[in-house]
Amino acid sequence: MSDPYFFGYGSLVNRATHGYGEARRARLGGWRREWRYTSHRAGPFLTAVRCALSEIEGLVAMVPGADWRALDLRESGYARLPLGAALHVEGALNAATQIYAVPAADAVSPAAKQPILLSYIDVVIQGYLREYGADGVARFFATTDGWDAPVLDDRAAPLYPRHQPLTPVERALVDTHLAVLGARIVAP
Repeated sequence: MSDPYFFGYGSLVNRATHGYGEARRARLGGWRREWRYTSHRAGPFLTAVRCALSEIEGLVAMVPGADWRALDLRESGYARLPLGAALHVEGALNAATQIYAVPAADAVSPAAKQPILLSYIDVVIQGYLREYGADGVARFFATTDGWDAPVLDDRAAPLYPRHQPLTPVERALVDTHLAVLGARIVAP
């Protein structure tokens, strides 16, 4: 039996946030990303949602020994779902692959939306820039919904536990895309 794989489409695209080897670039048809609020925490989760006319990019990586415990802990609040033929991996891959997604039944519409952490967005975009270049970053923003949530500028004191230092070019890229989206940046 071969080790299973996961498909990451957010912070897991940034290889600096994990030690999962043999990561490969991949595309997943029939899905988009969304910032989703749940009762599990105040701020929104970045999740994958089914969407027949969309495709997202990310990375697949092996879960050694099929030991999902560490990844399940990192991805608490998500359900793990099997993926099928809509996943296209560079270099081909014939192994069971799963995705973490927040169940629609867990979604809530809070009266006051808590912000998305800018330090989290920075990590995700840094990963997409390294894997897919500036065009991949643009595709990330184009295939992600829920940007009406405020964004907390926590760069001076990052709250995201796997935050990474960004270059001035990386920061400017994030800031430019958020400005184009009309994202509301709030101070801590």
